Amino acid sequence: MKRPIVLLVCLWITGNVLALYVSLPWLSLFSSLLFAGAAVLFMVFRLPGRLPVCALLLVLISMGYYEWHDQRNVTVLLPLAQEQELSGSGAGLRGRLAGPVAVDGDRASFALEAESIRFEGKDAFPMRGERVQVSLRLLREEEQALAAGWRRGDALTLQGTLRSPSPARNFGGFDYRRYLRLHRTHWLMTAKGADQVQVETTPLRFSIGQLLRWNDGLRSALDKRMNSIFPGEHAGFMKALLIGLQDDLDAERFQQFSNLGLTHILAISGLNVAVFLGVFIWFMRRLRVTKETYLLLAIALLPCYILITGASPSIVRAGMMAMIALFAARKGLLKDALHLTAIVAWLMLLWNPYYLLDVSFQLSFLVTLGLIVGIPRVNKLLPIASPALKNSLSITIVSQLISFPVSIYYFNQFSLLSWAANMALVPLISMVVFPSGIAALVLGLIYIPFGRSIGWLISGLNDMIFALTAYLQQFRLFQTIWPSPSLLWMAAYYLLFILLYMLLEKRRSSKEADQLMQVSLKPRLLSIGLTLSLASLMLLLWIGYTPERWNQAGTVQFIDVGQGDGILIRTPEGKHILIDGGGTLSFRKPGEEWKDRKNPYEVGRKLLVPILKKRGVHQLDMVILTHQDADHSGGLQAVLEQIPVKQFWFNGTYKSNQAMEQLFRTALERNIPLMSPNQVKTITVDSKTNLQFLYPFPNKEASIRLEKEQNNQSLVFLLHMDGTTWLFTGDMEKTTEANVLESLTMDNTFAPIDVLKVAHHGSKTSSTQEWINYWKPRLAVISVGETNSYGHPSLEVLQRLEQQDMVIYRTDQMGEVQIKVKSGILYERTKLD
Repeated sequence: MKRPIVLLVCLWITGNVLALYVSLPWLSLFSSLLFAGAAVLFMVFRLPGRLPVCALLLVLISMGYYEWHDQRNVTVLLPLAQEQELSGSGAGLRGRLAGPVAVDGDRASFALEAESIRFEGKDAFPMRGERVQVSLRLLREEEQALAAGWRRGDALTLQGTLRSPSPARNFGGFDYRRYLRLHRTHWLMTAKGADQVQVETTPLRFSIGQLLRWNDGLRSALDKRMNSIFPGEHAGFMKALLIGLQDDLDAERFQQFSNLGLTHILAISGLNVAVFLGVFIWFMRRLRVTKETYLLLAIALLPCYILITGASPSIVRAGMMAMIALFAARKGLLKDALHLTAIVAWLMLLWNPYYLLDVSFQLSFLVTLGLIVGIPRVNKLLPIASPALKNSLSITIVSQLISFPVSIYYFNQFSLLSWAANMALVPLISMVVFPSGIAALVLGLIYIPFGRSIGWLISGLNDMIFALTAYLQQFRLFQTIWPSPSLLWMAAYYLLFILLYMLLEKRRSSKEADQLMQVSLKPRLLSIGLTLSLASLMLLLWIGYTPERWNQAGTVQFIDVGQGDGILIRTPEGKHILIDGGGTLSFRKPGEEWKDRKNPYEVGRKLLVPILKKRGVHQLDMVILTHQDADHSGGLQAVLEQIPVKQFWFNGTYKSNQAMEQLFRTALERNIPLMSPNQVKTITVDSKTNLQFLYPFPNKEASIRLEKEQNNQSLVFLLHMDGTTWLFTGDMEKTTEANVLESLTMDNTFAPIDVLKVAHHGSKTSSTQEWINYWKPRLAVISVGETNSYGHPSLEVLQRLEQQDMVIYRTDQMGEVQIKVKSGILYERTKLD
């Protein structure tokens, strides 16, 4: 066995993975110790079958360790939570700041290591350092500086509302509750105003917490100094590149890098560690420092570098590997890169088994292993004379092929230009921009004008990089969207590439041995094997790109976008229609610009587009904007920017504001036809699906009218799909309902219907008794935000619907509502059942 440590770590990871899917109550730390003892006995007494038995025992030990770790990850408030509902309760919390305070607009966020909590009318309950994530809404501009002055370790008391984190409210959506739990956080606290917080500054004393506090101060100082060294948006880019701070990184710039598969450049990782060490060792050699000394200094500096850059899993992995490798080099010990990688992975998983679920950890180790194993082998296969070009091409090929399945699983996109972009930009950024940035920062710490002069030169180079990434964005045809693949698909992908390599290597060996000169079936068999393997890989990619191509069922998905509408329809023949896109409502007044956030939550960018990509929506055949209020239109800007759209339907009016101007301008720039019911009343989507517009009524004038009040201008239409009828109503109100009923023939030609999308989120201004009586729906769906401030849905509307003895679905209580249609039969499911 050439690499026993690698095998042992693979078995350990297998146990961790099995523990995620198989929960055995008898597994614990105690059972792991018993299995470990049994393994020792098998090895000491050299019992028959000891190797396979010990391998199985190691897997069980790993499972027990993970289970023990996971079972301890519970809130100390569990006894109280079992007695009463704690979420939504007012409480007083006392503890210490567990990290820096992030101030963005009118929001201050921080983690608190809670010592005790006091509910109204009860004694304080000890929390023993459990972390609570706090969101403090700032009421005055001067409170920004006050909150920014709080430091890690400060004793803090605040009054607020305790809440349980929200789980994923959409199928495949981001699960905030799970995310926080993996970071050992089980509660949120919200508060209004800095006067709800009392802070006591901790006296200076040496401790781990104090070291981390100094590190926070250093990162903050570097942040401010880089603002002086690099101009404009370049400061945000260089902060992300050098010290892992992405708060000031331009969102549009990050999206461009993401679309081209270049976000790994902005994630501090092994590349940064390698360049950092290279610059340091070069400088030490210029000073004629001995090898033993500078290797020791490098080992000592690496933990500091890891902390300064944010200590993400990827930088921890790279830093630990580098420290072990430097120690081995100093001692003159023979090292094996695979063993080194395996040891670091095992140590990290021992420290925190949840690292296994971190995408940064997964990509970091997968790509590292791929490069270690793959580069020498791919180099042998490439018929290129230049070693530098061969190595560069090998690195690109291996890293792209290895990271592809994991990347599309998490990010659901892949640019066909990613290979070229990585080959062109990674060497430039890593070998020129990054070292120059370190030099500019070091000189800028000594004397700002020195650093600023280099920063100005770097900015010119960055402008060229930004211009190239912006130019490549124009080739939208090369940007592909992939649904999240299954684990089985990912395993098949890797196995096929291993098989391809083995066949290519055999063919290369055969040529080198000059076996092709002999009359043999072997070359033909290799050619057949290669052809079949390539065909199998193409078939696998084709299936992975559109796994739903054989699905003949239609689906209407009422996505939970909060207070708004966002409805995705997939027809039986695979067409996609999006009705509205949700949006974030803003009630800013003049003079409140200080409340604006650098990176505000935007429904389209943060929720809707990721869901569409995860579900494999390669293009939208139709986008229908029922009306132009922000809670229906806001999310569509991100949709039009990131997903191809064939037609854009709207109500034929225009609500004059900056957001709508930008939306329509984007549609025109992308050559998306703007359509309204004035042009056509019925649309055939496919052989089993058509739309029939009921409102607005046809208008002979082709001009677009200005309409500030949009509710009564909502598009109202019927969807006929595979033997079922659906009515979509936007935010229409009583007046429009009466007009539509008057226009319809009263012989119930259109009624009854199967599903009614209740108008205006269940507001009492809509859904009259006459309206409901006419349509007689079997099901009603109300798209409404949880804890919305409007009181939607109205109790009277709910009573009217209940009197009709229909099933009512609500996104505020049930999360996303999906209704599948097959041969006229409806199948419903909700996310929060």
